[in-house]
Amino acid sequence: MEIKKKRASKFIIFSLIIIAILFSIFMLYVFSGLPSLEELENPKPVLASKVFSEDGELIGQFFIENRIETNVDSLPKHLIYALYATEDRTFESHWGVDLVRFIKAMVKNVINLSVREGASTITQQLAKNLYKLKDKNENLFQGTVRKIREWITAIQIERTYTKKEILEMYLNISYFGRGAYGIETAAQIYFNKKAKDLSITESALMIAQLKSPTNYDPVNRYNNALRRRNQVLYNMMDEGYISEADYNKLKNLPIVIDIKRIKTEKSIAPHFLEYVRQQMEKLQSKYGFDLYRDGINIYTSLNAKMQRIANQAVEEHISEYQKLFDKSWNWNSRDRQILLNTIVDEEIKRTQEYKEAITYDDKQKVYNKLKNDNNFIENVKRKATKIQTGFVVIDPYSGQIKAMVGGSDFSDIYGLNHVTQIRRQPGSSFKPIIYATAIEDGLYPAYAILNQPITYGNWTPRNSDGSTGGMTMLRDALRMSLNIITARLIIEGHAPLGDIDANAQKLGITTKLNLYPSLALGTSEVIPLELVGAYSAFVNKGIFTKPISILKLTDKDGILIDNFTTTKSIAFSEETAAIMTDMMKDVVDRGTAAGIRQYFNYPAAGKTGTTQNFSDAWFIGYTPSLVAGAWVGFDDHRIKFTGWYGQGAKAAAPIWAKFMAKAYQELNIPVKYFELPSTVETIDFCAESIMNSNPMRATGRCPSVITDIVSTNHIPPSCTIHGGGGD
Repeated sequence: MEIKKKRASKFIIFSLIIIAILFSIFMLYVFSGLPSLEELENPKPVLASKVFSEDGELIGQFFIENRIETNVDSLPKHLIYALYATEDRTFESHWGVDLVRFIKAMVKNVINLSVREGASTITQQLAKNLYKLKDKNENLFQGTVRKIREWITAIQIERTYTKKEILEMYLNISYFGRGAYGIETAAQIYFNKKAKDLSITESALMIAQLKSPTNYDPVNRYNNALRRRNQVLYNMMDEGYISEADYNKLKNLPIVIDIKRIKTEKSIAPHFLEYVRQQMEKLQSKYGFDLYRDGINIYTSLNAKMQRIANQAVEEHISEYQKLFDKSWNWNSRDRQILLNTIVDEEIKRTQEYKEAITYDDKQKVYNKLKNDNNFIENVKRKATKIQTGFVVIDPYSGQIKAMVGGSDFSDIYGLNHVTQIRRQPGSSFKPIIYATAIEDGLYPAYAILNQPITYGNWTPRNSDGSTGGMTMLRDALRMSLNIITARLIIEGHAPLGDIDANAQKLGITTKLNLYPSLALGTSEVIPLELVGAYSAFVNKGIFTKPISILKLTDKDGILIDNFTTTKSIAFSEETAAIMTDMMKDVVDRGTAAGIRQYFNYPAAGKTGTTQNFSDAWFIGYTPSLVAGAWVGFDDHRIKFTGWYGQGAKAAAPIWAKFMAKAYQELNIPVKYFELPSTVETIDFCAESIMNSNPMRATGRCPSVITDIVSTNHIPPSCTIHGGGGD
């Protein structure tokens, strides 16, 4: 008997030791998942980085969790009361865990297994949300461990922070549905107002979302949301925060939210936002911040008003032009049927379904299914023939990008940005760089070149309309966009290819140019943003200003991280810039871009561009205040405009003109005029000598006079400054 008692005692002791060891291991496991002391004292909620336009408008955010922080003192009292009454009535008195409420909840859950009543305090919920203690796929054991960790962390939070600080963190951390983390973001998304302006019923709806944003979504589950909101109002009455009369009145009010805003929440400048995001990701390592977690404030150059005008100009023009193209395009010809089959094959092989098929037979089944799917084929056709565009507006003096439309689909933020991410042949819109090279090297607008075909190797350039002529001044050649004259500038050595390349680099062109005489026709691909930026030097006295989009960064507390400015460099002389501007004014006033004048009648200069077979249409132009450029074409190079309506003057220039007309009118942009520097003079040329190709050696009597401008550094000796008909 004694032996049995000893054995029982040993078993009990052994069991207790095992239990103690297991409990210690369990508690070590529990404590291993708790936040550190540093994390408790310096919690880092995930904050959205905000992007602002130059005129102070929030145009977008970068986030994992869409959150804007707010101060609890700025929030309405009825919002706090709604939270207390519904989520934690003893918040001000408990120490992190409400044991009485917990026990009551457990008893109710045992009595009625079909209903689960929670007992988490605000502090416990904060612990769960702030330190990610909950796993959505947790089992019973994991749930028990998580609950213990929640309690311990809640107690630690209560010891570390004041009740006010806990409340503020909770309201900034909690998820309110619709991608909104924090009460400030939720108020903006649901009601398009600041949290401090929420009414009682709006506040009740926000607190209602905390239980289940999906089940109580006011758009998709209105009746559920209404019942839950009214439950919150009842709780407020039950706790004495509102009277019974107020409750009876408020519960009958409908839920009124900004449904249009919720359903169409998007940026006015999605492609610009993505352009900024790409730059910001490169800055992260330099400045040591996390773009998606640290709530960086990003102040950009974009002008929200100009952006909306740009969006409208693009949308109006492209919608009209898409209809025009659709009428002229069909897939019936043999060549186009072959092209369609090729495009369909390519699209099938890009589908996820085809890529995930493992065996050859599986791939063939997917291929055959899609090949015979009429809806799929029609979608491929629409995608291939969708007109795309890139349009950008820049301040030529500061380099600041004021508006950017990266594609015809404004909602496709991750789609191809046709301002920054494509390389296309610029056609004649590259010619000003060639002419500027010739002017810089000593020529002038009245200099005449023979407008007759010239052969270089196997290449004989032609004018786009097939025309030829006699001696033609550079001014008229640029105005009419004559390919032969431009080619002769290169072939005859007036604008050497090496000089053109050097000048293009000075103007910010980073793409490698194909240095052949065919460059005269704009055959070497460029990035639209860079070519538009290059034109800034023409209006800015020969000074190239690199385009810039980000102006300033601050942290979540508004402390400056850095300011950003552009870089400037001299591309060519002030005289060359002024002469080129004067020549390109003619392009707009009476040349290939004269159609602009039906929309915009203020001082302007620019150049059209059209590539072979109407693949790409361009217009880049400027006023004394702004430079802007439009490219119009297709993502698939094999799809082209079918006729002269695909010229830059018709397909691209109207976007520029419509934008400028509305911007000047609505934004009250001051009307300025291009000015010639004192080093550029008006002179008289002997017309007969010009037509004889050598105005600098004119002798004898001059029967007629051509008045033009020239740099005082390059005045032909036989011409007269402000004269009346010299030799």
